[in-house]
This record gives sequence, C-alpha cells and structure tokens, in this order.
Amino acid sequence: MDEQHADDTADAPQGPRHVPVLLDRVLALFEPALADRDAVLVDATLGAAGHSAALLSRHSRLTLVGVDRDQAALRLASERLSIYADRTHFVHAVFDALPDVLDDLGYRSVQGVLFDLGVSSMQLDEDERGFSYARDAPLDMRMDPSTGLTAADVLNTYAPGDLIRVLHDYGEERAARRIVEAVVRARRRAPLRTSAELVALLEGAIPAAARRTGGNPAKRTFQALRVEVNGELDAVAEAVPAAVRALAVGGRVVVLSYQSLEDRITKRVLAEHSRSKAPPDMPVVRPEDEPELRMLTRGAERANEDEIAANPRAASVRLRAAERVRERAA
Repeated sequence: MDEQHADDTADAPQGPRHVPVLLDRVLALFEPALADRDAVLVDATLGAAGHSAALLSRHSRLTLVGVDRDQAALRLASERLSIYADRTHFVHAVFDALPDVLDDLGYRSVQGVLFDLGVSSMQLDEDERGFSYARDAPLDMRMDPSTGLTAADVLNTYAPGDLIRVLHDYGEERAARRIVEAVVRARRRAPLRTSAELVALLEGAIPAAARRTGGNPAKRTFQALRVEVNGELDAVAEAVPAAVRALAVGGRVVVLSYQSLEDRITKRVLAEHSRSKAPPDMPVVRPEDEPELRMLTRGAERANEDEIAANPRAASVRLRAAERVRERAA
C-alpha cells in the first residue's frame, strides 16, 4: 500500500505524506519489462498510487490494474490518476483475488505485479481507522471498513487461547500470555473500545525491561491485531504465487514487505519457483524442470540511509523481486 508506511510507523516522525518507498529502485526493476511496448502491470496494493503514478508517467504504453480493498483509497487513487483514465482499471478487491481480477478484465498474463504490503500512511493518518497506537481512536483496523470483524471484536470475543496465538504468531510478542490475562480481566469489567485503552493496558502488562527496548511496546500487539483482522498473511500466501503464475515471460514481480512474517512468505514462494525441479543427480534437466523465475535481488534489499532520512517509514522495508524466464508448465 505504498506511500510512506511500515508497521512501526507511529515511532517515526510524521513527515510529508505520499512518499513512495524505494521508488527509484521499483522503477528500475520494472523498466526492462515495461519499456517501449504495450504492457499491463497490476498494482495489487494501490493505496495512494505513488508508485503507479510514476510508472504510468514513465511508460506511455502501460495499462494499470489498480487493486485495493479500501474503497476510499480507490477513490483517491482514481482522482490522482485521472489523466491516465484511458489506461487504468480500478478494482475493489483483496489482492489474493488477483486471478479473478485478471480473468474479469480478460488478461491472460501481465508484464508486472507490484505488492507494497502493510498499512498505508493514508490509513494511519485517519484517526477513525484505529491503526495507530500514537492516537486515540476506535479499535477498528479494517482495511475495508465495510466488512469483517474489528480489532475490538477480536479483543472482546476471542477465547484467551486464540488471542495468545494471534499475539504470538502475528506480533511475535513474548509477553502474549500476560497481555491476554490483562485483556480478559479488563473486558470482564467493560469491553475494550479505543486504542488509548489498549495502550494503557499494554503499558501495565508488558514487563518494564521489554518496554525499554525495541520501540513502542504497543506496536507488536497492534500489528498482530491488524494482521488478524485483515487476514493479511493468508492473503499474501495466496497472492504472491498467483502473481508468479500471472506473469508473461520477461514479466517481473516486485514485493515490498514491512515485517518479517510477510517477507518470509515472499522469500519462500520466489525461492521455490527459482529452483530447478530436477533431482540433484539428473544428468540432463528437462525444460519443464528448469526454474520458472530468475531472482533479481540478492536476499532482501533495504532502504539506504539517505532514503530513510528523507522518508523514515522506509526503515523497515524489505524488497524482493524476480523475473519469469520460461513459460509455466501446464
């Protein structure tokens, strides 16, 4: 969801909005797949469309498919990209619906897919959405406010064991059990409704030593709740393989992640498709066993000091990219 974001953004200074993370690197990675040809690129996490605006400006024969689950983001992006109206499609969907989106539009393959994962600064800056622990707001955290459970619903209705699982698995929170014990005590008195109530509870539940390191101690719990509310990891696990399948030969996928759980999924999927499927002792590798992808990044690329200084929300980004080098096996 481009535009200057990360999972620990509340720790960062609030600089100017709508600064796409690693924009120059993203443009360079897509250049060979898009330059001087008719091409289709899916921005699967459109947000405020910073990356997409730059790509459309750079490539006059590019058609964009912009996907976002947030209808407010789609409205703002369509306004921002109105000068490219004849080369854009906007789709209200979660990005794991990529195969259906492309099928509905009649595209059998595409030349590029971009994922800029996590919560966008636009969502963080809207107090009523409840994504940020730095502002008091209702505990909502839905990227699509029209559907699904809120963070308050999760806190107030989940069984203690399920809450511990959410905080441990999605927030990597070591104090998950203590936090959940405090949540259960609090919700017996009255439901938790606001971010300020949750932050105060966390300050009392997290050991003092843990509060002194690693940034704001609330960030892990807020991340875990947001991931659970929006089904983010399941969506990433479905969407990245779908993007790989959708690529034409020479097409490229670029993924920007802001927390380790998303990055692990991306790393695993891209690595799987960039390895030969032939047994190690096979003297001749059949064409259908050759790797489908060629990695374009060595490990996960990070923002440099200059970019982080200009855009603090780039501090936690991890970028991975790959190119399709042969047709997908039937």
